[in-house]
Amino acid sequence: MEHLDCRGLSCPLPVVEARKGINRLPEGGSLQVLLDSATARDNVSRMAAREGCEAQVKELENGEFVLTIRKG
Repeated sequence: MEHLDCRGLSCPLPVVEARKGINRLPEGGSLQVLLDSATARDNVSRMAAREGCEAQVKELENGEFVLTIRKG
């Protein structure tokens, strides 16, 4: 599983970086994206769905989010 830290990035950069990560994945591969805003969480989740990926969101105790994106 690949990991991507997008904390501190303003939109649209988290979406751009996550898309690059998805494009590097083999079919069936997974990417974990660490985010620190609800806006980035929503935007990356929508992009993943448009790319045909499944995204699961977990909110951390510190208000950050981990998106686990599975390709294919």
